[in-house]
Amino acid sequence: ASTYAAILLPSGQAAVIGFTMPLWSALLSWAVLGERLGARLVLGVALGATAVLLLMVPSFAAYAQAPAGLALGLVAAIGWAIGTLIIKRSDIVVSALVLTGWQLLISAVPTAIGAFALGDGVWFVPSWQSIAAIAYIGLVPMAIGNVAWFAIVGILPVNVAGLSVVAVPVVAMLAGALVHREPLGALQLTAMACSFAALWLVLMRPTPR
Repeated sequence: ASTYAAILLPSGQAAVIGFTMPLWSALLSWAVLGERLGARLVLGVALGATAVLLLMVPSFAAYAQAPAGLALGLVAAIGWAIGTLIIKRSDIVVSALVLTGWQLLISAVPTAIGAFALGDGVWFVPSWQSIAAIAYIGLVPMAIGNVAWFAIVGILPVNVAGLSVVAVPVVAMLAGALVHREPLGALQLTAMACSFAALWLVLMRPTPR
């Protein structure tokens, strides 16, 4: 779903939709797992959602022109939240590294079947730039990123773990400003402030008096 969303929408706009996941994970963990939504967590989720909404504002026209891309991005975000809940409820005893390996191995089967069934039948050798990009995506965000994510899910409650991902757009904004000289104006800075405030609320506990 996220890949097709990136085809229908500019990749950055599709990625931002995925970070609505904290909202879905908080709602699902409350409805399914019965996790308590305290005032700090509710405010943190609201601030995280505000940060994502601010980043979506410049892209509303693109979403209107490609509603299927918007819908698929939301499906990916909700699927991510549901997958996190499944892991949390399954009481899996293997390490994050083993869990990541099995996930990538098992998911490769339907992906390969889909490539053969839905592909255009034209086979070619990718350029070295494409191979390097594929290798980076497979190693860093997919392998190392999943290991880190499963470790976080094992330590924190689902709703808190989900909210931690709002830091990702902040890193993306800073990297875009430094590398590609993308705009970093009042809208982006406000979104960053909301993200930091959300993380502080859910990760920092008040000191008892």
